[in-house]
Amino acid sequence: MAKTGRPLSDDPSQHRISVRLTESEYELLKKYVEAHDLTMTRALKLGIELLYKSSQK
Repeated sequence: MAKTGRPLSDDPSQHRISVRLTESEYELLKKYVEAHDLTMTRALKLGIELLYKSSQK
């Protein structure tokens, strides 16, 4: 019988973090993701990539 469910990822997300935001920080993030059609998770991951790239220059 074939395995059911979602296929396994090549790079699974194994780590979970929690971030506390002020109301104004949350509203800024919410406005950004709505304007750019992103999820909050994707927006935060893009921010991490930008920080890393800018520190490598």
